[in-house]
Amino acid sequence: MGKVAQNGSQIVAELPRACSDELAAVEFLERQRWGDSPACPRCGATDVYAVQGRDGKRNKRFLWVCRDCGEQYTVRIGTVFEDSRIPLRHWCYAFWAACASKKGVSALQIQRQTRLSYKSALFLMHRIRFAMTPNRSPRLDGTVEVDETYVGGKPRNPSIQAIRAMSYEERKPWRQERERAKGRGTKKPPVVALVERGGNVRAHVVTDVSGTTLKRAIRENVRSSAAIHTDELSSYHGIGRHFAGGHHTVRHSVREYARGDVHVNTAESFFALLKRGLIGTFHAVSRQHLHRYVNEFAFRWNHRKVDDGARTVAAIRGAEGKRLYYRDPRRGAKK
Repeated sequence: MGKVAQNGSQIVAELPRACSDELAAVEFLERQRWGDSPACPRCGATDVYAVQGRDGKRNKRFLWVCRDCGEQYTVRIGTVFEDSRIPLRHWCYAFWAACASKKGVSALQIQRQTRLSYKSALFLMHRIRFAMTPNRSPRLDGTVEVDETYVGGKPRNPSIQAIRAMSYEERKPWRQERERAKGRGTKKPPVVALVERGGNVRAHVVTDVSGTTLKRAIRENVRSSAAIHTDELSSYHGIGRHFAGGHHTVRHSVREYARGDVHVNTAESFFALLKRGLIGTFHAVSRQHLHRYVNEFAFRWNHRKVDDGARTVAAIRGAEGKRLYYRDPRRGAKK
């Protein structure tokens, strides 16, 4: 037998206990991963038994043993929390907190609630973001909006006294740098979002917004039967010949934000949510780990139509088959 279907209210009712009691956390994670058949990860057999102590209760390691091949395993094996010494009740809390909040939860908040070290809380959250990374899924179709933005903090202003002391010529490069930091030409990393209208989003941190980069991202993530909607950025020119629905643009430079059903407002809504979360919750995000935060916000967007409990279970089930190591934080994937 497979996974047991539970509605969101059942999951929400179970989570508080799973976040405070280790045995409850283990049993909750086992149900979400295996249902009532904890299959052996080596041979796939379901003829298994739980190891018990002398008191008749499950042993402290929560081991299962396969009668066919003799493999010993726990619910941690083959997941983002394998080899982690962090109690599973803290993992349950962190998954719940990350999925229940629209703007995410910081490692500092997890540290305060679980009393882990900041380093452990940060790496725990990066593992959860890795679990939220989508596996292979059908490419986007229908009307697909594509837009790009630059993510990062605002330039720091000099003090009022320093500005008053500047000559006009000294203020000029400062003003130019402020204008450059607002859009294309900035040193901030670019992010491209592809949103199927009424459906899912795929968002990626890219090296630049050249035609080669953006067109490759579109062709890799969108079916040829789709219609592409963008702004007037020249990098998109010519993309329409690859898609049956053509390429339609809005001209933001002349304050045209929609023309009939042609717009990129959905993609801009995703970017607004992403930026509010990065600035309001996380405050500072390194370029090295930015893709993880982008994946986190894309996950919540793609699961926006379900309740918090179902969203949490989707993230937990995404943890299977993924590993993340301290020694390789940028790549992160090892299966």
